[in-house]
Amino acid sequence: MELVVIRHAETQANAEGGYQGSLDIGLNDDGVRQISRLAEQVAATLPPFDRLLASPLLRAKECAAILSRQLGLPVELAPAFRERDVGLFEGLTQAEARARYPELWARNITRRWAQAPPGGETLDEVIARISQGLTALASTMQGERVLLVAHGVVAKVIRAVTIAGFDDFFAWQLPNGGMLSVRLSLADGGPLRFSRPLDGCD
Repeated sequence: MELVVIRHAETQANAEGGYQGSLDIGLNDDGVRQISRLAEQVAATLPPFDRLLASPLLRAKECAAILSRQLGLPVELAPAFRERDVGLFEGLTQAEARARYPELWARNITRRWAQAPPGGETLDEVIARISQGLTALASTMQGERVLLVAHGVVAKVIRAVTIAGFDDFFAWQLPNGGMLSVRLSLADGGPLRFSRPLDGCD
């Protein structure tokens, strides 16, 4: 199957450089315009998409609703592809997180594989959740072309485990409204080709 991942369009938190994580934030006006333009382009691509999936978070669902009208496909929610929960950093800009939690910031806590800001998910947990989601897609949607509206960290993980590995995991970023295409197959043991490094923080 071909999986095309779209990172949701811009929110106000994106514009301000804030941590959104699991917060249910909607698109800003620029984001609505951005996804509306993208939906027209996506609708013109061939071959057509067979399925439209979305993270259950509001910003992804709003994008998916606009895409749904253009593509004529129902939106199927896919909880495995929700954004990483970053705990007490959520709702803060990077500057605010650094000022309020200097010890956590000094430990580069969001870039540790097995650690996270209190109340949040570790990267290892997120990688496991998304990997399980990808395996489920590969086993149930073979031969289909699938569009998934998701998030920045989700796109990082999908790219890392399927086509690129983890060498540039923290440097690479899919922009708002950007698209990533990967192929998933159950051949050769499954759709996942790469595992994250065993130790080190980046």
